[in-house]
Amino acid sequence: MSYLKYLILSVSFCYCVQMSAQGGVFSLIKKVGTFIDSMSVRGVDRRYIEAPERPWQLLLKGNLSQSIVSMKSNGEVFGEKYIAQTKLKTVPSQYIGVWAGYRGYGLGYTVNVGGDKGSNFTIGATGGSYGIHVRFHSFNSSDPHFSLSTELLTERDKEELEKTKLTDPIHVNTVIADGYYMFNGKKFSYAAAYDQSVIQKRSAGSLMAGAMFNYTHINYAADSNADLIYVMKGIGRVKLWQGSVGVGYAYNWVPVRGLLFNVLGMPMLTFINKLKAYNYETNIPELMEDPIFWSQPDSYEEWDKWYYENARIAPKGGQSFNSGLSIGFDARVSLTYNIGRYFFNVYGQFNNIRYRHDDTKGYLNDWFVNTSLGIRL
Repeated sequence: MSYLKYLILSVSFCYCVQMSAQGGVFSLIKKVGTFIDSMSVRGVDRRYIEAPERPWQLLLKGNLSQSIVSMKSNGEVFGEKYIAQTKLKTVPSQYIGVWAGYRGYGLGYTVNVGGDKGSNFTIGATGGSYGIHVRFHSFNSSDPHFSLSTELLTERDKEELEKTKLTDPIHVNTVIADGYYMFNGKKFSYAAAYDQSVIQKRSAGSLMAGAMFNYTHINYAADSNADLIYVMKGIGRVKLWQGSVGVGYAYNWVPVRGLLFNVLGMPMLTFINKLKAYNYETNIPELMEDPIFWSQPDSYEEWDKWYYENARIAPKGGQSFNSGLSIGFDARVSLTYNIGRYFFNVYGQFNNIRYRHDDTKGYLNDWFVNTSLGIRL
């Protein structure tokens, strides 16, 4: 939460103490509302930005999102080099819910109705010159796209690997927090495009500065995943912390009254890039000496049964690494239509986050599209 947000809350609290003694609860609410109203238009050019007369907003919201996690490792076994790649691509998930607030400050709740069956929770606050968003997403995947490039495997083996279905799924948890500051808050409104608490009347753009924090936890440490851990150089869990800053540009285009298009793009330089890898020993080298491991059974179910009965892992501790500087990208697109006290909005966001350690590297692509139908009260 930004300093400005803390300042607003602190001043609001002071109003609460003073007004409660003088005019009761209703007077207090009115005074706080007046203060927020004045903050929403303070310092702006009203030829470009307008605050609606009706301050309350009630929205019906929908969300479509997808996460793609890729892990790649180079290694060697029996003198033969290999390249292993695991890609988790969730089925696009759908959420529906409601949001209610005053001048862009409020609460929302959404529930999952289809897709990856994960959980998704967001917090946001926007002002004329700033925007803050935090997104929590967790999901499991038992159907990764897995490929192994090596001369040790036949084409049939490689085809079967691509059909891999894990008994114990890969667990992924992500937290993405981003904040923006717009240098042309007098004529350009971030809030007009992303929470509709104000209305952009004329086209305007702004240079912007931003910061992003990402936490990602990938966990596939289970006995049944011993072969996957082995080809990933013994890594069974990964925790990633990243801090990024960037400078970009945003533009609000108003082709006709009530209609607003917004485009926001920002290259991000990641300067905090800490990775903690949790290592595990496996008995895969011993199993690979068993003729059954290299057999070509008529039924792969028989081979799987033998494997799951014998595969084992054991933790070896964790190691922390700094992956150095990397480049990512944050992009958003928004469409808003205002008609009287009603409004419609759809916006999408894309994040690309990368990590690397020795011969192991990966990335997280995360995108979502929000839609909302609202009324001002």
